[in-house]
Amino acid sequence: MLRLVLQEILLFSLPFLAFAAWLLFARRSPLDHAEWKPQWTRLVLAGSFIVIASLVMTGLTAPRHDGGYVLPRFEDGRLVPGHFR
Repeated sequence: MLRLVLQEILLFSLPFLAFAAWLLFARRSPLDHAEWKPQWTRLVLAGSFIVIASLVMTGLTAPRHDGGYVLPRFEDGRLVPGHFR
């Protein structure tokens, strides 16, 4: 689960990293607030779009189990653990 969260954070930060790299390439300071302010909304929207697209693609291409999850239950006084069919 932590890997998925870190992966989504990295994907969200890709537009910001690309913009900072472009500022360095254009010989501007990536630490200058005036360079970031006009682009802030676009970068957030681009990062959100990338995260949403990755979650949709993960949902569409993730492996599926044919059976469902069987809940833990008691049989003859013994606990049978839950499992996938």
